[in-house]
Amino acid sequence: MEKNSEKIFVRNVSPVARNRYGISGEQSETDGKNKIIETYAEDMAKVLEDDKSGLIKKIIHEEEEHEIEKKNLSPESTKNKLFMLIGALFIIFSFSTLFYLIFMRDVATVSVEKQFRPLIFHDTSIFIEVKDFKKEEIAQAVSNKVNTTKVKNKGVEGIYLTSDKKVIGFTKFIELIKGNFILNDIDLVDDNFLLGVVNGATKDFFILLKARSMADIFGPLRAWENKMFFDFYGFFGKEISPETKDLLTANFEDGVVENKNARILYDEDRKIVMMYIFANDTSVIITNTENAAQEIMLRLASSGVKK
Repeated sequence: MEKNSEKIFVRNVSPVARNRYGISGEQSETDGKNKIIETYAEDMAKVLEDDKSGLIKKIIHEEEEHEIEKKNLSPESTKNKLFMLIGALFIIFSFSTLFYLIFMRDVATVSVEKQFRPLIFHDTSIFIEVKDFKKEEIAQAVSNKVNTTKVKNKGVEGIYLTSDKKVIGFTKFIELIKGNFILNDIDLVDDNFLLGVVNGATKDFFILLKARSMADIFGPLRAWENKMFFDFYGFFGKEISPETKDLLTANFEDGVVENKNARILYDEDRKIVMMYIFANDTSVIITNTENAAQEIMLRLASSGVKK
């Protein structure tokens, strides 16, 4: 057999490998007399013998790795089936949770607790828990704080009543003390109100109310006059006695305090027992001394100045 009549045929090699390494996939014919019939095993053995640089072995190795990679990526592999099953379970769980949150669960509305802003600047403030207190107990607790205040001279201490640690508004306050303010007119008064004490020669209790306007609140306050002393006597440190019982039926009189219109309740010695003053068009001060009224009005004016 002549050497130049030999042709090497590489079978079972992918087209990609053939193109990469320049191996022809077509059989070259020789002369009819010199045609050689070779088996696949003989061809491969000869090719491997002549593969001095290991090219064919490299091709076969890459083909084997490619087959392994295809097998690993195949959806039929056990590992990939497990991953797909877990992924499907996660998707089903996510949609189930979303469906439950949207359609099966009642959406609870969370009420935002109203924040009570100070109506005036006060030097200190205290909070008194009055849950389950009766009117007399509330009045006594407030009166004790008024008498023991340590705020500076001419200072103001704010007193806030709380129930379950929530600040009580004016409406709730009237309910707790069983007050006689006309409930039909309760909306005319802002729920944000202030109890407090002004320290000076005496310790003077006060109540500061905010109304829509003086015109709106004037009538309801006049209607409240005949019960106002009964509602608040304990807060001012008074008691009902033979000497004070006449105040329960006494009338308030027109007056002027710090150039502001006021309605004043006097005792038999013409001393002020209680009064309410229209400090401005929306503010009403209930107190028993002109000194307290003056200090509160100064602070109201100060808080109304734009800075």
